[in-house]
Amino acid sequence: MINFIFKKKRLSFLLILSVSTLKAQWSKQNAGTEASFRSICATSSKVVWAGGTKGTILKTTDAGQHWQVIRVQGAETLDFRDIYGANEHIAFAMSAGEAEKNAARIYKTIDGGNTWTIVFETHEKGAFFDSFDFWNEKEGVLIGDPVDDKPFILRTLDGGQTWHRIAKDKLPVIKQGEASFAASGTCVITRNKKKAWINTQSRVFYTTDKGETWQVAETPFTQGLTSGIFGLHFYSDKDGIATGGDYKEDKKVSDNIAITHDGGKTWALLPQAKPDGLKESSWVLSDKSLLVVGTSGTGLSDDMGKTWKAIDNEAFHAVSCYKNDCWAIGGKGNLAKWRK
Repeated sequence: MINFIFKKKRLSFLLILSVSTLKAQWSKQNAGTEASFRSICATSSKVVWAGGTKGTILKTTDAGQHWQVIRVQGAETLDFRDIYGANEHIAFAMSAGEAEKNAARIYKTIDGGNTWTIVFETHEKGAFFDSFDFWNEKEGVLIGDPVDDKPFILRTLDGGQTWHRIAKDKLPVIKQGEASFAASGTCVITRNKKKAWINTQSRVFYTTDKGETWQVAETPFTQGLTSGIFGLHFYSDKDGIATGGDYKEDKKVSDNIAITHDGGKTWALLPQAKPDGLKESSWVLSDKSLLVVGTSGTGLSDDMGKTWKAIDNEAFHAVSCYKNDCWAIGGKGNLAKWRK
């Protein structure tokens, strides 16, 4: 009798687990545009910003029930590869492109996206912005392609009004061909008041003093022209995830996820996230499940990467969550909200 009751309870548990797994999926939303997007930022459970091609910004203030399509005047040829929303009114958008072609710009709005102002622009040869993040609405950090054999790191401490490059003598030497991918708006991650991490294809640079000084750590990812780390996510000061792969062979079986438990000093590969292939962005939900997206599809792990469930083959570049409210975005206005 006891054994029978145990089996019934175990069966009930498995059924509940199965139903829960089946409910974990993306629910498509109408972006109202076919622009392509590689950056998204959930500011709250209701307010989300996204940046895309042709100077396009998306914004919702009702948890994705309706999306506003914003065209930034004067940015029609630009690609906003990263975006940061401080709140419903204040946001920054970063354009990725060659500085010599007027494409290295940072815009800011303080009126909810009605008007945008260029707060920084450079024409420096070789400059190409990849990603940025902010500790708060005043203080932020940006990574660009290396210039003069050193990382190109900019910092603002006054709400984006001025940006200054971190002195080259305070930075580690860059490797030949080393750079970041302007792929998912997650190559720079900030936490608390002073910590930040930046990834290149195979290394992670980290600071504990708000960008004054930087150290660098090797990872198990191999540096490649089209392969390596594509993004980072830190869910505590010590614990972080690196996602990657190869964007030219984005369905190829390869190492695509690694983890750190010491603040980015050391990294270890996890079992390959499913479905196989490129993973560009990740998030650890409040229930400690790990969600990863990429052009090869979405994967979910309930045990922090030990085992994986392939959710779908939808191609997303970036994911952002506020607690358990998550949104993912990709090419041609491919936009969805997570349901679990």
